[in-house]
Amino acid sequence: MARKPANSGALTAGLNLIQQALTIYDSDLRLVLCNRRFQEMFGLPDRLCTPGARFEDTIRHQAVTGDYGDVDPEEFVAARVRQALAFEPHYMERARANGQMISVEGAPLPQGGWVTVYTDITQTKRQEALLRARSEELSGKVLSHAEELAATNRKLASTVAALEEAKREITEMEARTRLTTEMMPAHISHVNGDRRYSYSNRKLGQVMPGRPTDVLGRHIAEVLGAPTYAVIEPYLNRAFKGEPSVFEFTDALSARRIRAAFTPDRDEDGEIGGVYILSMDVTEESQARAALQQTRRREIAAQLTSGMAHDFSNLLTIILGTQTRLQKMDLPPEARDLISATLQAAHRGGALLNQIADMTGRREPRPEPTRIAPFLHGLVQLASPSLPEGVRLEIRDGTPDQSLMLDRGMLQDSLLNLVLNARDSCGGRGRIVISVHTVSETWVEFTVTDSGPGFSQAALAHAFDPFFTTKGDHGTGLGLAMVYDMTKLAGGEVRLSNGYMGARVTLRLPYRPAVENCAPGLVLLVEDSPDLREGLRDMLTGMGHSVVEAASVPEALALAEGLPELTLILSDIQLEGEATGLDLIDRLAATGRAAPPVFLMSSLPQGDPLRDRAAERAPLLPKPFTSEMLADFLQPGLRPSPRPEAAE
Repeated sequence: MARKPANSGALTAGLNLIQQALTIYDSDLRLVLCNRRFQEMFGLPDRLCTPGARFEDTIRHQAVTGDYGDVDPEEFVAARVRQALAFEPHYMERARANGQMISVEGAPLPQGGWVTVYTDITQTKRQEALLRARSEELSGKVLSHAEELAATNRKLASTVAALEEAKREITEMEARTRLTTEMMPAHISHVNGDRRYSYSNRKLGQVMPGRPTDVLGRHIAEVLGAPTYAVIEPYLNRAFKGEPSVFEFTDALSARRIRAAFTPDRDEDGEIGGVYILSMDVTEESQARAALQQTRRREIAAQLTSGMAHDFSNLLTIILGTQTRLQKMDLPPEARDLISATLQAAHRGGALLNQIADMTGRREPRPEPTRIAPFLHGLVQLASPSLPEGVRLEIRDGTPDQSLMLDRGMLQDSLLNLVLNARDSCGGRGRIVISVHTVSETWVEFTVTDSGPGFSQAALAHAFDPFFTTKGDHGTGLGLAMVYDMTKLAGGEVRLSNGYMGARVTLRLPYRPAVENCAPGLVLLVEDSPDLREGLRDMLTGMGHSVVEAASVPEALALAEGLPELTLILSDIQLEGEATGLDLIDRLAATGRAAPPVFLMSSLPQGDPLRDRAAERAPLLPKPFTSEMLADFLQPGLRPSPRPEAAE
């Protein structure tokens, strides 16, 4: 029999030892499990005994080979499929074309599908015929056959009891395994040697939106699509050669960042018959990682430049003072021109220092609910006075009518910078287009294009490098570097390219819908200090909320489980016991139920690792705060998606 992925080697070996044939089909009439006796009893090819094989293909094979006698194959198959889909208990006996008599007993499974046991009863039927033929000649021989039949029946009853117990254990094991895999926030699957799914939980469509959830028997390339399969195929090839791997890639269809683990499936002889696959959506983690990396780069740059900037600023101050004194002296006109040029250069150096300070200074993104259409309208009002009459600015907004969590100041600075660059590229006449749309509810994408000559090859390679410029003395070379910096701080991406005409700059920022209205409801307040809890309770009730209180994570979880009407949870980071507010988010997510939004508060200082991690997971309000500050914090609240932190 063809090899199947081993859920339990001992179980499979045990089923192969029994004399009855056994099969398990799922609710889609695809084979989950069969023993060796099933293939031997009906003389079936390997492909029909491989997990994922279709029930109708097996029946058609038996009908075409004459196992059911003279029947119309297609009509017979259709009737059997209808009968199978009913999932009703049944028992029948039938004669095969080779003269063998078998009994067929089927029982449905709780989660859909059924278990069927096939027993060879040829010898029993012959004994029954013998008894009928010699019913008038009761003799010792008839009595002997009756005793033999009784013994056979006893053995059969024992075997059936064993099969019933095996069926029960298989059902329970399958149900536990299915429940466990369905609860995990990941896609868990197995592909066989033909690279077809032989097992899969129903999370593929959640991890990679746009994919089906029912993939058994289908080729992995067909399910994932050619672009994504081309990315993972080298790792899959290595897994079939025995090399496990863990890697990340961006799904071409959904734009989600995926972490995948491929593990070879070896049998007892060390042969690889398939690959286990674990896939997780780490988009938010990768966005937070990108933002953290950019923050660290800024800190390093600040350390390198702060000392030099201080000394250079002092030198510029001396130069400006000296030149000012020279201006007051009676000097020839040529000297006055030189003094004026020196002053202009010094002032320009000071402006450059300010720009460097903006790039390397501490700046944290402050996302707030932002409607794209009004934001773009305001951007046009700001940018239009800087554009010559011959340059037209167009807006194309393809975003839904909803608020998104964006840092308006940083985004406005970035887009204005790009518009001014596009203006310079167009010269005195041309067109600038700002287009916005969402990408698979993963990114909100801003694209600025112009009708100028486009980027040179050098610009495409180095435009984000500080001080790189193609404008000569008219440019500082910091504009695109600042755009890159601000976008990365928000966890986004920046791309440069040339369109069919002109340059194209694309900003991708994380797609975070905002919930603008926080109507009065039932609030779970989690705070370990009784005095603080009393004051916070008064603040919340003053806003019209009803409040229930807890001091620790276990208490909060118990209340959340018994109060499905909770509208939000306000929790301190540090709580009674060892568990923190971050643990509360993780454990709420682990329950598998829809959890209310979680808002965190803390008196920990900036730079504390626990506070920094909390700020990445949910909205965070620093203590102390007033009732008005708390109301503002909750009213435009971002509805967080509680999730356990993925391990690096």
